[in-house]
Amino acid sequence: MSETQQLAMRFVIGIGLVSLFADFTYEGGRSIGGPFLAVLGAGPLLVGAVAGVGEFLGYLVRLFAGRLADRTGRHWALMYAGYALNLLSVPALALTGAAWSASALIFLERLGKGLRTPARDALLSRAGKEVGHGRVFGLHELLDQLGAFLGPLAVAWLVAQGGYRLGFAGLLLPALLALLFLVRARGLKQAEVPPQRGSWEGFPRAYYAYLTFAALSVAGFAHFQLIAYHLEVTQRVPPATIPLLFALAMGADALVAYGVGHLYDRWGLRMLLALPLLSLPSVPLFFLGQGLEVLGLAAILWGGAMGLQESLMRSAVATLTPEAQRGTAYGLFDTAYGAAWMLGSLAMGFFYGVALGYLVGFAVLLQMASVIFGLRFYTALRGG
Repeated sequence: MSETQQLAMRFVIGIGLVSLFADFTYEGGRSIGGPFLAVLGAGPLLVGAVAGVGEFLGYLVRLFAGRLADRTGRHWALMYAGYALNLLSVPALALTGAAWSASALIFLERLGKGLRTPARDALLSRAGKEVGHGRVFGLHELLDQLGAFLGPLAVAWLVAQGGYRLGFAGLLLPALLALLFLVRARGLKQAEVPPQRGSWEGFPRAYYAYLTFAALSVAGFAHFQLIAYHLEVTQRVPPATIPLLFALAMGADALVAYGVGHLYDRWGLRMLLALPLLSLPSVPLFFLGQGLEVLGLAAILWGGAMGLQESLMRSAVATLTPEAQRGTAYGLFDTAYGAAWMLGSLAMGFFYGVALGYLVGFAVLLQMASVIFGLRFYTALRGG
């Protein structure tokens, strides 16, 4: 491995450690966000709105944050501000006493993540130019999801000891550690990026076709906050088991992301076709299945689908777009992705209040549509 490649890998690992403690914090919080809202008196439509609208706000800000990163080169300033807002909002949930204030903090957490993500991914994609985009995003996702696996485990123990508020309060320490590692990662100069003329125009048609495939897929993908809400109000499992299921999903996410990241560098965009095959059965199993074994299988499939989304989808954006527009490309993609997840989550929250069969049918229909569109997209790409 050359010196340039070694420097690139050091940067990826440095940012990966930041993400490890960051995901420990906010994924740990997300594992109990839905049940906590239920305890505060929120209904299923509000939970669906908090999950979907919160995700959309987080993704919407990426549209402008990505372009700002391209035009100013201030990637690190955006990351500092975004990580601080993203992480410190989570332990603050321990102080809330109403559903509206908890919802506001969840929105702030998502906004913080949206502010820093395009800048981070643009820096990682530069490292990927040296050692392979799939390898970089797969390794990053592995470290990222290691934190997402450990966070819910720690929260499950804290909830068992003292309830949901203690679970949130205990996440202050990893939040501070993530910010400390971010300051240390700033010293790795490898991925400094000069200002570019970021533009929303000039992307290839394949990029927009790929964006449509991703939007269809995620619109039929249930948010875990709604899943956790369902498990709480139906009392399918004890409260401390809910974050354990989320931890299982995050473990599957990490393993799948790392494995398929390497496969992506060999097989390319065809790997995307595996996404609906994992996400399609997860919703029926979570909402209609019975027994802890079935819920465990649903968590593994759900987490595997998340691993494909986080590693392959980011790699594909880097493959399909020029480097000078990379921050803008990630911002535009993330905004469309978040809008689709918001609309899907709102629909699922509504259907949950009507009948579970409608929710499941809606999700399966959209996943099937994404399979059909994905096959057409890949066939056209090969023909082109």
